[in-house]
Amino acid sequence: MANKPVLFAVDDDREVLRAVERDLRRKYGRGRNGDGYRVLSADSAAAAMDTLGKLTLRGDPVALFLVDQRMPRKSGVEFLEEAKELYPIAKRVLLTAYADTNAAIKAINEVKLDYYLQKPWDPPEENLYPILDDLLGDWQTEWLTKHKPPFEGIRVVGNRWSPRSHAVKDFLARNRVPYQWQDIDASEEARQLVARVDHGDPSLPVVVFPDGTYLEAPENVEVAEKVGLQTRAERPFYDLIIIGGGPSGLAAAVYGASEGLKTVLIEREAPGGQAGTSSRIENYLGFPSGLSGADLSRRAVTQARRFEVEILTPQEVAEVRVENPYRVVRLADGTEISCHALLITTGVSYRKLDVPGVERLSGRGIYYGAAMTEALSCKDEDVYIVGGANSAGQAAMYFSQHARKIVILCRSNDLRKGMSEYLVKQIEETPNIEVRTNSGVAEVFGEDHLEELRIRNSKTGEEETVPAHSLFIFIGAAPKTDWLEGAVERDERGFILSGPELVRDGKRPKNWTEDRDPYLLETSVPGIFVAGDVRRGSVKRVASGVGEGSIAVQFIHQYLAKV
Repeated sequence: MANKPVLFAVDDDREVLRAVERDLRRKYGRGRNGDGYRVLSADSAAAAMDTLGKLTLRGDPVALFLVDQRMPRKSGVEFLEEAKELYPIAKRVLLTAYADTNAAIKAINEVKLDYYLQKPWDPPEENLYPILDDLLGDWQTEWLTKHKPPFEGIRVVGNRWSPRSHAVKDFLARNRVPYQWQDIDASEEARQLVARVDHGDPSLPVVVFPDGTYLEAPENVEVAEKVGLQTRAERPFYDLIIIGGGPSGLAAAVYGASEGLKTVLIEREAPGGQAGTSSRIENYLGFPSGLSGADLSRRAVTQARRFEVEILTPQEVAEVRVENPYRVVRLADGTEISCHALLITTGVSYRKLDVPGVERLSGRGIYYGAAMTEALSCKDEDVYIVGGANSAGQAAMYFSQHARKIVILCRSNDLRKGMSEYLVKQIEETPNIEVRTNSGVAEVFGEDHLEELRIRNSKTGEEETVPAHSLFIFIGAAPKTDWLEGAVERDERGFILSGPELVRDGKRPKNWTEDRDPYLLETSVPGIFVAGDVRRGSVKRVASGVGEGSIAVQFIHQYLAKV
């Protein structure tokens, strides 16, 4: 950045203001390369607004406001509301006394407050810096997204309606690998770039790397190896192998590795799982302003790697077998790794929409899940969303920032039957979101991409055909556990049985070899555990998945103690 970003403190109490400035400068005033933040302050809201006016004229970025609530003539919340107009992405933190807590909580909704701190914040190493580190990390990501320097990273050149182009974009985005998308139908630069490829007629998409090399229509594993993701295990044996990198798997990896278990996590797409595609999770404990699934995944992956967890992605498990005292995992590439304890946290996938035309047009305007990589392509278009649970509501709120209109097709007669109240209220207050209850898609039409939908009202039987280029599907939850056929007991839908439900009429599972009943999250095979949405009877919430993954590690320790 040409000008150092500003941390702006505002407080009418001079003594408190000096303390804030001191703590901010000590931690953030000078980066390792002299690229830290500039700390400015003001002792009133009026003086602060005057300084902000000068900063905007110079084009200086403000990264964070740290503002006292109780100031004469204008409260901290009122100041932040004005400052937000000048610096909409700056992080907003309110300094409060205990009595101001209600005002701070109210401000979360009114001015999108990011955090509130109660005075005193000593010691800052515990009560100030960790909070600001997170906020400033998020601000830097958003600022760089909106103020891009000349792009020198990975470029993906393809066609909007190509399933393979979508797959590559989605893979890079979910693995947090920065890239630039160039649509060959809309960009002359993209056409010129493709023309410069060796033979001038490559298979799309073309993924061009900063060193000048490129891949044509690559599989995800090829891209992963090129960008430096780990796809192969470093050792043949581990204390704990975790299959599935959603919230349950990541939580188990963090707890297992932090407690000394040599741990590897295998994920077939990207860490974060289905939760990682959520545009906004607002009911996750400890994040009053909410956080995105991508942000939650980023934090969890960083935490896991800090404890030396190996994360293999994209990598798929083809088979699990028992060779006592070991559990052996065969990967899709034919390699094998073994362990003492195995945890399955593969989650669930959205069910396929079984109507004419959907399979042919999947990836060509029809997508399962949020597919946030397609949001910018939907600008000024109408977007249709099928589903009535939280994932559908979160996607609707996200796409409403980009598309002209969002239409939610919900098969029930009331969104509240499957969606959290906070989301329903947000949807009702968003003018460009329309909810059609008792409705679903009867058929889709298009040649090389989605062009029209036929919508049917299940209550009246009426049908309507509408133009559409984007349909996002969030229906049901089905586990993909066919690869476990014959390995562990599952129910008729494929969910894995565990714990007490495996003991029937006082009898333990067939071929059970232990002189005890299965532990709470243990499957029909001793030493193989299950957690999260793939387990029968689980609560389909991110927090419960994290909880189960953490609890599973405790039972794994009990099992390992006897191995």
